[in-house]
Order: sequence, then structure tokens, then C-alpha cells
Amino acid sequence: MDAKILISVEQLYRYYGHHLAVESINFELAQGEVLGFLGPNGAGKSTTMQMISGNLAPSAGRIRINGIDLLDTPKLAKAEIGYLPEQPPVYRDLTVDEYLYYCAKLHRVSRGRRDQAVTRAKARCGLTEVSKRLIGNLSKGFQQRAGIAQAILHSPAVVILDEPTVGLDPNQIRDIRALIRELGESHGIILSTHILPEVQATCSRVQIIHQGRLVFSESMQDLERRLTSHVLLLETRQQLDDSELEKLAGIDNVERLADTRARLHFQDSNPADAVAACVARHGWGLIELSLDRQTLEQVFVDLTCSDTSQTHRETA
Repeated sequence: MDAKILISVEQLYRYYGHHLAVESINFELAQGEVLGFLGPNGAGKSTTMQMISGNLAPSAGRIRINGIDLLDTPKLAKAEIGYLPEQPPVYRDLTVDEYLYYCAKLHRVSRGRRDQAVTRAKARCGLTEVSKRLIGNLSKGFQQRAGIAQAILHSPAVVILDEPTVGLDPNQIRDIRALIRELGESHGIILSTHILPEVQATCSRVQIIHQGRLVFSESMQDLERRLTSHVLLLETRQQLDDSELEKLAGIDNVERLADTRARLHFQDSNPADAVAACVARHGWGLIELSLDRQTLEQVFVDLTCSDTSQTHRETA
């Protein structure tokens, strides 16, 4: 059975005066998905996030949260959203318990369910042991946990996290990533971040926005297949002979980088063993033979650093 669709965005546009900031955005988020939402500064990412969370009205388009139209019935739709902004909305002079009970009231959690909701959120976010401590005396990592706890108190269908690991140390980052993966099992998660390894560590799908348009949307499995290299990087001490390399089974093309360096393109099985044997046979002296693996960073840069102007987006 297909997973339940928790966010449906159709033909989303947003103008600021004559400037078109977001153009024709379409996507869905299903239950159990963690969506990494990426984009350079000024790409329209924050504008899109604000529209999805109901903080900014679109110029055109439709947004449904757990099947509820955000424009027609905003209160019902927003009740299905938990949101953690980049700066966690925590009150430093309150204890964790005081803060979460206050947030439970803001989220309209009924009086009879508040104790259970707060206890559950603390347990899921690892806050039980610090529940009586002032938030201002907690580490940045625990303050982030408190911010995530307020976002899930009311059991929303969708949780939106904006840069949740900024300023954390490596151990805190690892803990927050594990928490996001756990939350992703029962919610739909949108994770906005500039930290690309974080996306690969936590997300099941990746979207990249550039100049107001979605330019990339793939599952993590498809992305991993895309990143799988079919190029060997070869460096030797003596000058290479392209003709000898091209004779090897599996080599499609030899791309010469220098007298002693080349990129060897192949399609199916990795011909590294045959290449190493060829180098040894001709006495070229092997220095390096490795997969020239592409990274998510390279994909991001290729998609967002193009100098090609989009003249159809310019307005008078």
C-alpha cells in the first residue's frame, strides 16, 4: 500500500512586487519520508518554507497539509505542522517542563492530554533527565532538542526543521541526526540545511531549488546510483600510452589530463585490475588508481552555479 501523502504542493508561485521569487513549484511528501530541501542563498528556499508553514501567502498555487487545504482552512492545516526555525523559539528563563507545558497550550493540546504529550516529547527527544533545569543553562544541543520537542508535542503529521544542527559539536550533531531519522519513521520531515553530508546521513529524498525553480528531485537511492562512479583516475611515473589503455576490455574512453594522468571511462564492471596489470606490464610505474567518485556537493554546484541567465524570469 502506498504511503499517505502529507504535503501536496501544486503550481506554487510567489512574487515580491515584480520579482518572481518562486516559480511553478510542485512536489509531494509522504509519511515516513525525510526530505532534504537544499538551495543557495536567495534561491527561494526560505520563501517556499514560509509558504508551506503558512507564514506567507503564495501569489498562486495550492498547498495541502495532510489532505487539508492550507488557504481554505488555515487553522486546521497548521495544526498538522510542527516547525523548528533556525533560531529555536525557547525561553531561557523557563525550565524544560515549564516551556513544554506552555507550548502544549499554544498548540491547543487538551488539558487531559498535556501530561502524556509532554512526557512523550521529552522521552523522544532525550530531555527527561533535564526536565527540571533552566533552558538557559543547557548546552546548545539540548536547547535544539527542546525546540524539536515543542515541534512534535501535538503529534503533527509534518515536521519542518530549518538548520537544526547549526552550531552543534560533532557528538550533538550525531544525536540530532539520529533523532531526525527516528521522527521520520512516523512523520513527514522537511529538513532545510546547507550541510550536505547531513542530507546524505538523514534524508530519504533530496530536492534542490535554484532561482525559484526545483532543478533536482530524487530519492536517496537514485542519488546514490547517480553518484556511483564509472571513471577511474590513473596517475603513473612514466608517460602513458592511450592506445594500450584503449585496448583493455571495458574501457570506453581515455581522457588525458597530462602526460602521466588520465581519466578512464567505463560502463559496467570496474576494469581496475586490468589497468593495474597493463601499467605493470609496460613499466609505467603506478602512483594512483582510484574511482573518481562524484559527490552531492558537485551535483549541487553543477546545478546552482550556472551562469546561464533565465531571461523568461526577468520582468520589466
